Amino acid sequence: MKPNYNEITSLEQWENLLERSNESAVLLLKHSTACPISGAAFKEFNVYTRKPKRPLACALVKVIESRPVSNEIEAKLGVKHESPQILLVRNGEVLWHASHWDITYERMEQEVNARIARA
Repeated sequence: MKPNYNEITSLEQWENLLERSNESAVLLLKHSTACPISGAAFKEFNVYTRKPKRPLACALVKVIESRPVSNEIEAKLGVKHESPQILLVRNGEVLWHASHWDITYERMEQEVNARIARA
């Protein structure tokens, strides 16, 4: 199965995604295409997003290519930027975030299941 996420490249897309978090939770990966640790996190995220019937929307921001979006995420959510970084957002609030080697399939599964009611 193909990974199921949207890449966010503009501030307008970010605002729409943040607004969407009022309807369903959002799992957002901030990914550096120049970092091997980020590459490992991206692989874990891809595996996670392949699973069907997730009770949330998944999105990706490439922090080098979309720096203004990355900066605005930090400003709006109040979570200091790291890369790689994953954020679970609902109603514009961060429910969970992690960075670097803490971004694993198992951890995403655990945190989403614990914090988001099954649909």
